[in-house]
Amino acid sequence: MTDGHGRETSDQHNHGSGTFIGRVVGDVTINHGASASSPARHDASAPSTSRRDLQLYEAADQLAQAVGVQWRREEERRRVHDPFPLPVRWHPAPEALMDHWANIRRGSAGVTFGPLALDGQLDRVVDVYQRIPSGRLVVLGRAGSGKTVLTLRFVLDLLDARTRTDLIPVTFGLGSWNPSTTSLRDWLTDQLLRDHPGLALPGPTGSSMAAALVEAGRVLPVLDGFDEIADGLHRAALQALNATSLPLLLTSRPDEYATAVAAADVLTAAAGIELDDLTLTDLVDYLPRTTRKSAASGGTTTVWDPVLARLRDYPSSPAEANLTAVLSTPLMVVLARAIYSDTPDRDPAELLDSPQFGTRQALEDHLLGAFVPAVYQHPPLDQRSGRRRYRSWDPDRVPHWLGYLAWHLNRLGTADLAWWHLGNTITRPTRMLVGGLVLGLAAALANGLANGLAIGFTVVRAHMGWDGDEVVGYAFAFSGGFRAWLLYGLVSGLAAGLVAGLAFGLRFGLRSEGREPSRIRLRVRGRARQLLEQVAGGVIFGLAAWLVIGLASGLATLLASQVIAWRRTFGVLDILLSLLWGGPRFGLVVGLVFGLAFGLHIPTDIKAAPSPSELLAANRKNAVFQSCVGCLAFGLAFGLVGGLVNAFVGGFVWGFVVRLSTDAWGRWLILSRVWLPMTGRLPWALTAFLDDAHQRGMLRQAGAVYQFRHARLQNHLAHLYQTRGDQQPATSPEPEDQSQPSRRH
Repeated sequence: MTDGHGRETSDQHNHGSGTFIGRVVGDVTINHGASASSPARHDASAPSTSRRDLQLYEAADQLAQAVGVQWRREEERRRVHDPFPLPVRWHPAPEALMDHWANIRRGSAGVTFGPLALDGQLDRVVDVYQRIPSGRLVVLGRAGSGKTVLTLRFVLDLLDARTRTDLIPVTFGLGSWNPSTTSLRDWLTDQLLRDHPGLALPGPTGSSMAAALVEAGRVLPVLDGFDEIADGLHRAALQALNATSLPLLLTSRPDEYATAVAAADVLTAAAGIELDDLTLTDLVDYLPRTTRKSAASGGTTTVWDPVLARLRDYPSSPAEANLTAVLSTPLMVVLARAIYSDTPDRDPAELLDSPQFGTRQALEDHLLGAFVPAVYQHPPLDQRSGRRRYRSWDPDRVPHWLGYLAWHLNRLGTADLAWWHLGNTITRPTRMLVGGLVLGLAAALANGLANGLAIGFTVVRAHMGWDGDEVVGYAFAFSGGFRAWLLYGLVSGLAAGLVAGLAFGLRFGLRSEGREPSRIRLRVRGRARQLLEQVAGGVIFGLAAWLVIGLASGLATLLASQVIAWRRTFGVLDILLSLLWGGPRFGLVVGLVFGLAFGLHIPTDIKAAPSPSELLAANRKNAVFQSCVGCLAFGLAFGLVGGLVNAFVGGFVWGFVVRLSTDAWGRWLILSRVWLPMTGRLPWALTAFLDDAHQRGMLRQAGAVYQFRHARLQNHLAHLYQTRGDQQPATSPEPEDQSQPSRRH
């Protein structure tokens, strides 16, 4: 970076340490990351050409491209530039909420430092940030004041001017951070891995590329929503932030931040700004340009002009004063635009004339409530094709579905709508019952057929001396005179499958949180130790699986013996010996196949910023691949201990049953794609519904998860869902899952 980006005079700069962006990030390497407190280096060296550093630079470039693609698309969906960005202005935050200016400016001891000029507006946010030598800025603003738009513009402007040696600004929603259990750097790494799976590749030092970028100081965290952190953790969060010297931009509502500062301390070396309200002039300039001209006026005015004239002429009138106050935040202006500018048959004059809007709260509730019908009145515009998507939804059910999603998030205390967590607010007994029944019935049906044929053929061979083709023998056993043995096999197989399936179903339901999406791929890692660990883990899993299936078979045998006199052919000793002999072979084969398969992976493209639907599709492919591996593993194992039919049917069934009970996609399939739609909480076409809500601007994408456009909207929909009695007690989470409503700004 060159001089001229909002720097102060040379006299002021002699005692400071210069702008933050463009300092020594040029010589940041994996071996020695420059901290935010490094002195200014206007003659920053060229990037290192070592192999390890080039690998890091390449990953940083790809991450920067992915972040830019994601937020430019989000800016388009929000129509930020249509017709122009709403003004976002600010003034310096109260001195009590900022550190000493000497610390902010990284000055030497014994020198007096005055305040920096921090006033500005949206298109100058990077310039203001560059005036801060410490590289730490706190952005305060009340709900809906434009903090998210400011961070979006901050990230994109930095990326537009970025060189290869500059940091990559990445937005992180703070609502999921628990500072009492996870360090800031570890949490940043986890979030990068979630949103950019390609960064899971090994970095220059053996850790993941995400961890390498964070440790090398190549990421500039944009921490959105300090007020979203769970109650009781704000002080710990501030202390954790102060334990690092990372450059960052932090947003928060003023009250929550002030409370945390009073309990702990200010954010070390951080300057602060506070966002201003919109003015009536801003509304006059903006709202008329968002809608068509009125034919009744000969094309000289719009539906907004008479409303704005009344706000100007009668500023002290209660109705006018209330509406002016409500429209002082960008959020409410955006809602009003969607309801009245984009809907020809709606007149904003009702906001002044209707007696039901006599208070500011009533006006805000109306705008929040009318937003959903307004955005679902027309199909969304497909950004790729430029054409409308004609996907229709039941207008009476849409608020219910959105309300359930909002209620679900509030119960979990998060703003992140992750598809792999959608089943978390279903009670544990329900999860166990649903998972057990689905998996148990699937296993029972196929296992019963396999056992029936296998036992029938065994009896054919024992009593008739059958020595021919095995397939013909199975056919004879199925159609011949040994129906009793086939019946025994069916009974025992059904019972064994049901018991073992229920066991896996219980394991499926006992997890209070779903697994993270799988990232298993198809390339040899090349590390013998890791591969050996995978094989060893697979053997242990195989032995455990055989124990479950063996116990289930034993119980099934006892049940079947009450139906048919099986002891003429089989004895208890035979079964025990079979289990003892089959267990090690079963476990070894399963372990070898699973270990080899799960020791493979391929990288995903770091540049491809995954959407939730893309991550779901990738995880579905992984689940199918892993299920096929499971089928092969269980098929070989069952073949060793049970014959051809057991190898085919047992392998097929147990491969998929085990995979569905342990995979994030299996949990999604059973709970979110079957149970929740079947009980009316969500639509059957759930993936399409979420994508459509994103296209309409109801949801926003934050990496691999969705979020509601604003916390006010999320809380409003959740409140309506509860007050209408839509929620059912049976779906409330366990006590450990309960949390406060979202406070996302």
